[in-house]
Amino acid sequence: MNSRIITLFIFSSFVLNIANAQYDYEASKDYPFGKANPEAPEQVKDFQPLIGECNCSSVSRKQDGSWAEPVDMIWRWKYIMNGFAVQDETLKADGKHSGSIRQFIADSSKWYVHYYSSISKSTTLPTWEGNKTEDGKIILYRDQKAPNGMEGYYRITFYDMSKSGYKWIGDWVDKTEQIVYPTWKIDCKRR
Repeated sequence: MNSRIITLFIFSSFVLNIANAQYDYEASKDYPFGKANPEAPEQVKDFQPLIGECNCSSVSRKQDGSWAEPVDMIWRWKYIMNGFAVQDETLKADGKHSGSIRQFIADSSKWYVHYYSSISKSTTLPTWEGNKTEDGKIILYRDQKAPNGMEGYYRITFYDMSKSGYKWIGDWVDKTEQIVYPTWKIDCKRR
C-alpha cells in the first residue's frame, strides 16, 4: 500500500513539473509581463523595449484636419503564448480602448499584427505587416485608400524606443511613400 502511494506521489510530481515547464515564459510573480521564449524566432524580442506599462499621451486628427486635445492612456505590453507572441492593450481616459496580438512568422520573415478596438468592433481583425528596420524602428503597413480614393497604406511606426519610453505615429502614405499625412501620435513614458 505504501509503495502505491509513493509511486502515485512521484508520478503526480513528475506530471506537475512537466505541465509547469510548458508555461515557463508566461506572466508570473517574477515576470509580470512574461518573457521571450528562447525557442521563438529571435524577432520576438523586437518589442522587448515596450514590454511593461507606460503612461502615454495620444493625439489624433479631427475631421477638419486640426489636432484634437491629447488623451491620457496606459499602454500595457506582455509576452503571450508562452513567450512566442506579444500582446498589447491600451486603456484610454476617453473610454476608447484597443489592443493587438503580434506574431512573427518566420516563413515570411514578417510581423503580423491583429488589431481590435472597443469602438470599431469587427468580425475579422484588421492586420498590419512589417519589420524592425536597421535603425531600430518597427514599421508596419496595411492597405488603405485616402478619402479621395488614392491607393496607399496606413503606416504605423514605433521609434525612439528606450528604457524610459517610446513614440508611435500613424500616417497615411501613398504607395511610393512620397506623400505622408500623419493622423495619430502617441508619446509614452515608462511607469
